[in-house]
Amino acid sequence: MDYIDQLNDSQREAVLYEGGPQLVIAGAGSGKTRVLTYRIAHLLDRGVRANHILALTFTNKAAREMKDRIAHVVGAERARYLWMGTFHSICTKILRREAALLGFTADFSIYDTTDSKSVVKQVVRDLGLDEKVYKTNAMLSKISAAKNVLCTSEMYAQNSSYAARDRMERHYRMAEVYHNYQLRLRAANAMDFDDLLTNICFLFRDHPDVLANYQEQFTHVLVDEYQDTNYAQFLIVRQLGEPQNNVCVVGDDAQSIYSFRGADIRNILTFRNGYPDARLFKLERNYRSTQTIVEAANSLIHQNKNQIYKHIYSENAVGDRLPLTGYLSDREEAEGVVEDIAARRGVNYDDIAVLYRTNAQSRAFENELRKHGIAYRIYGGTSFYQRKEVKDAVCYFRLAANPQDTEALLRVINTPARGIGETTMRRVAECAAGHGVSLMQVVEQPQECGLQVSAATQKKLMQFGLFMAELRDLSETADAYSFAEQVLNRSGLMTAAALDRTPEGIDRKQNLDELLSGIRDFVRQREEQGISFTPISDFLAEVSLLTDQDERLTDETPRVTLMTIHAAKGLEFPYVYIVGLEENLFPGPFCETAAEIEEERRLLYVAITRAMVRCSLSYARQRFRNGSVQFTSPSRFLRDIDRRYLSMEQAVPVREAPRGWSTGYAGGWSSERQDIRNSRHPELRNSRTPELRPSPPSPASEPLPSEEPTAQDWGLQAGDRITHRVFGNGTVTRLYRSNDNDKVDIRFDEKGDKTLLLTYAKLTKI
Repeated sequence: MDYIDQLNDSQREAVLYEGGPQLVIAGAGSGKTRVLTYRIAHLLDRGVRANHILALTFTNKAAREMKDRIAHVVGAERARYLWMGTFHSICTKILRREAALLGFTADFSIYDTTDSKSVVKQVVRDLGLDEKVYKTNAMLSKISAAKNVLCTSEMYAQNSSYAARDRMERHYRMAEVYHNYQLRLRAANAMDFDDLLTNICFLFRDHPDVLANYQEQFTHVLVDEYQDTNYAQFLIVRQLGEPQNNVCVVGDDAQSIYSFRGADIRNILTFRNGYPDARLFKLERNYRSTQTIVEAANSLIHQNKNQIYKHIYSENAVGDRLPLTGYLSDREEAEGVVEDIAARRGVNYDDIAVLYRTNAQSRAFENELRKHGIAYRIYGGTSFYQRKEVKDAVCYFRLAANPQDTEALLRVINTPARGIGETTMRRVAECAAGHGVSLMQVVEQPQECGLQVSAATQKKLMQFGLFMAELRDLSETADAYSFAEQVLNRSGLMTAAALDRTPEGIDRKQNLDELLSGIRDFVRQREEQGISFTPISDFLAEVSLLTDQDERLTDETPRVTLMTIHAAKGLEFPYVYIVGLEENLFPGPFCETAAEIEEERRLLYVAITRAMVRCSLSYARQRFRNGSVQFTSPSRFLRDIDRRYLSMEQAVPVREAPRGWSTGYAGGWSSERQDIRNSRHPELRNSRTPELRPSPPSPASEPLPSEEPTAQDWGLQAGDRITHRVFGNGTVTRLYRSNDNDKVDIRFDEKGDKTLLLTYAKLTKI
């Protein structure tokens, strides 16, 4: 048992505990996997048979890694018969044995997300419902959420709260969709991913003899990432753990960030309700990060009321304070972050990660990294210009600029759906080849080209051809941004994304908004260089050059990692940049309840604790959203972080610290308040009052250096009247330096406020 010597005192206690149920709260970077692995090894050393141990994880990778570690400690033969895997894989194994009891055969199919979407789509069509209202993703999301709480289609139809919500969303026949979806799965001898969990619960409920057999077999049940369990998973653990209740769950309530997938933080917070004699263990030493990073994260997460209180500490180096930088715009935020990355000479790019709240934010950082020749990867996602909705939009632009672009035509002619299917387009292609003309010419003139399709189909083709002809004319007169905005609106791409309120639909809308933002920035940069008109073809040339760079990179090329914070959970990097820390972005615009705000705070906690050596924070004062530039305010969460652990670095003239900091929350909690616990569940810290102390000196209160160049530098000063060859006459309101560029803010008489680079502006005083 030499492996026991590798554990610290807290880890050793949890591994060697013999008294029944246990809750192991494992802080970020505290060695959670090691404890779970060695706990299983210890049980095997005690003589527990491998096939009597059930270990449940959330990913196949985690299960493989743990099994390999256990085999390394106790030998492959002893570890061979462990029941270890994801909830879904273990449930599948049991269901195949007991399928007949549920009316399935042992070789039932398991439908993945693509299969399920296909079934839902067919159900909606067969019921004669409007596919634009009964969107596939929305329907499947509602069905999945119902199954997570063991709500059958029959129960759904009788639930008044579901009915009220569906009426509000015009899904009047949602219960029928759910019912028919289940009928089709049953007819196909198939289950979807959610059924694998719910059917196990129903199997154990309706067949207590079967449950008793598995309870007798599994004398010990262990669960990883318990904070991520939904109700069905909670019930499976509960059912299989009885009556011995040798249940060991490991997790961290402070890292519960998946409620949108059905995870219920109450499972871990109230664990000791169901197991009153459970022992609580806290793994509070962080082996990953510097002391400053850990304390900054502590000061943030201690603001949450519903949590199991712990104080994570580190014995690593103290480390630097977390730089907090305010930028004038989202574009300048990307510029500043990438310039800082480029300046880190000798640092391997694989050691750097940029974390953001939404997928759409990657666009600006991808552009800047490419400009600097820095390779990058999108972890757990797709490069911005390769995302479906972005490619759809770009193909509209391409087709307007070049009617001969066959690939673009085939992609967009039925996107959004216009009733022009693959069979029609095959005939169009055959007709074009037979007459020696382009596909677009056949689309525009189907009768003249002799296309053999119905009159209704000819009309649809000609309508699309007319629409594209209008866009071609528009592309010659409107600048790239105005053109793109009209294309997205008139094509229906933006409307289709806006109507889809699923997480995927919201992502698509944000990506299209971000595409417009990128085009707007491109046009503005050209204006600053004195180029008065930027057609969409210039933007397309820029995009093709950017995307072409990806193909020249090898898998061995060191790359900066770009990812959402949700995707970053479980990972670590020496250098982390957390960007976009603004209200209505982080926390997001749909956060309304206290519980939602607390989950967003936990999300930032997860982000900060990914960093090992340095964690940089940033926000922008203005960001392009919904077709316009909007002024933003720093995230409320920045006020939660003790200022002793922050270093204020103003990249632009942001004269004030985030609102509310002047009250001086210096961080820390009084010892008296730390001892306050809920009387019934002492591990829950339900109320906390910050200890008010005089604020220590902070860079936030130090005067900022002057950012305005002298009048002699450019022969200008605030108040001067000028003229610009594109924007006309205006008044200088401010001159300053930012990101090594001299800039001027001008209020033009007709074009409004604009910021220009003085190097390119070519201004004339009047």
